[in-house]
Amino acid sequence: GDAGGRTEASEVTDTFSLRGDISVHVVIQTGPNGEDPVVEDIENSTGTRLTLLRDKGLIQIQGPAERVAQAKRQLQQFADRFVTCKIQMKPQITAALANKVSHYIRPMPWIAAAEVDEMRDLLKIQGHQDSVDQTFKVLREVYRDHGLELTESDVITKKKSGEDHIFSSRPNARGKSADVIRVSEDDAAFILGRGGKTKQKIGRVSGAALELHERNNTVEIFGSEEERRKARKYVELVRAQRVGPVSVDESHDDGDLTMIAVPHNCVGFVTGSQGNFLRTCEEEWGTLMFFCDYEGPSADGFGGSERLAIFGDLTGRCGAELKVMAAIETKIPGYYTTNLGDTRSWDEWGTDTVPLQPDQLSYALGKKGSTRRKLARASGSILEYVGSVAFLAGPLDARRRGREYLGWLCDQVCCKTGRISIDPTTRKDVTLVPVPKDCIGYVMGDKRNTLSRLEEDWDTLIFFVDSKSLPTYQDVEGLAIFGAERGRAGTELKVMGAVETKLPQFFTKGVGDFHYPHEWGVDTLPLGNEELSFALGKDGSTRRKLARASGCILEYVGNVAYMAGTIPERRRARDYLNWLMKQRTGPVIVDISGRSDITVVEIPDEMKGMTKASALREVEKETGTFCFFQGDTSTSNALLVCGHRAEDRMHAEQIL
Repeated sequence: GDAGGRTEASEVTDTFSLRGDISVHVVIQTGPNGEDPVVEDIENSTGTRLTLLRDKGLIQIQGPAERVAQAKRQLQQFADRFVTCKIQMKPQITAALANKVSHYIRPMPWIAAAEVDEMRDLLKIQGHQDSVDQTFKVLREVYRDHGLELTESDVITKKKSGEDHIFSSRPNARGKSADVIRVSEDDAAFILGRGGKTKQKIGRVSGAALELHERNNTVEIFGSEEERRKARKYVELVRAQRVGPVSVDESHDDGDLTMIAVPHNCVGFVTGSQGNFLRTCEEEWGTLMFFCDYEGPSADGFGGSERLAIFGDLTGRCGAELKVMAAIETKIPGYYTTNLGDTRSWDEWGTDTVPLQPDQLSYALGKKGSTRRKLARASGSILEYVGSVAFLAGPLDARRRGREYLGWLCDQVCCKTGRISIDPTTRKDVTLVPVPKDCIGYVMGDKRNTLSRLEEDWDTLIFFVDSKSLPTYQDVEGLAIFGAERGRAGTELKVMGAVETKLPQFFTKGVGDFHYPHEWGVDTLPLGNEELSFALGKDGSTRRKLARASGCILEYVGNVAYMAGTIPERRRARDYLNWLMKQRTGPVIVDISGRSDITVVEIPDEMKGMTKASALREVEKETGTFCFFQGDTSTSNALLVCGHRAEDRMHAEQIL
């Protein structure tokens, strides 16, 4: 704490700073064994007055100097008993433990925080040692109920003492462990970055999870051995940037490094104002980029240029490299593309080039690069225009698709209403949708805006096909949707919905309640008129909510709900839709046993006024969940938070 001023000759005012892992609320709670709240106990034993400054995480202490010092010692003794415990859970009991954490562990006295990361099967508990010890009784009970045993190797405990930490270096049941790097105060701030962005970037590029503890200037790294090794390397490289030029050599290359020569007169342009261009590349491609002194092979080939290091996976490095090449080509036209023609690589991973005419380049680029991004996402390739040459990088099949899609687009420069000719029976990247000729204008929208929006929303590419591609249809146009399976399904259902609005029953005549039995597919569920209105919501808000919470593609084609996705996704969507329908006529009772997509939040009677429908709708909108009370809304205290993502449900629970 920092010494304050004197209030009287015999009294002083001082403060005690609570560490970040000790929540303010724990010092006013009765202890796990019935102990008096810490603040009350210390006031009684020292004769001081303690005041919580919640917004600053401080406790203000007033009284005679000697007794204030005594109170601070007692607070420090209490704080020293706080630990952080991480448990690597068995995947089969993660959902059950998440429920126990929510209802039993988190509300326990002197527990500052308890969080479950269901993606990594990791439970993190912060609290007083006595309380953490009691949580293990609950944890072991859950393990025993599932025929399992909580072993020592699954548990990592960090004590907050002067020696800081030594984590067990042995891998636990999942092969994960933790490393700690001690850094200076300046390094800690630099590694964190503005708004935590640098720390997030290191985590994203390495695949590890990083926790930076500014109070003791340590970086905690979680992940596999390879992820931790890369994260340690990136942390050291970031630290080196703070004090001067970074030296990079062969030892830094773990198969994650690309070096690119940047001409001296392009360095400022490639860096961008305040480093914005490089930061944008890093964000887009999940890379770590900086200029450096390179001491590896071919270092002599960098004469007249600066070395730019790009760290990341192969896809990210390739995308970032092409971005930099495009920037250099803008500054020095022809630097990469002079005499560069149409080239094809037959390697499984490689780069192709396709020269474009000026009018083709403009059309294939699109407004603010929208068409280029669309082509890349639909084909699965990396696409960048370096000068007037299209560079396509990635796996062989993705480059072939990208080249073909780009060719179709360029052919439409001279004939923008032209049709492509394909045999859909021989392709796995296309969905063909028949569109009645009377509906073409409605489906396309003004200046093709509707189709363009669908392409943007679903990462697809849409073309009309010629009559040879639709041999069995008459008076219809064939709409070919290219892209990944999920994107094609979402686009197809949107198009079907538009056609059905214009021509009722075109797609839904005779369609009933249907469950598709295979892993990926489409289910259907007919709805009544009133049900449809309720399930749609204002401007489609309810439909979007159910789709987001379930993780399933959900569209209404006429009066039929179409659900596209995997079997678990479709089951969730159907369940959520049915529960929603039941809310129209009375209480909803849900059997939550065995479900991993529902968190039960107990709402005290005095707080129920704050969970009215309008408040719940705001929580749903912010967190991507579906919330309602179990049973009679007027008497139930059990609020069900539904959603396929554990972090979304946890976010909703925190808000509530």
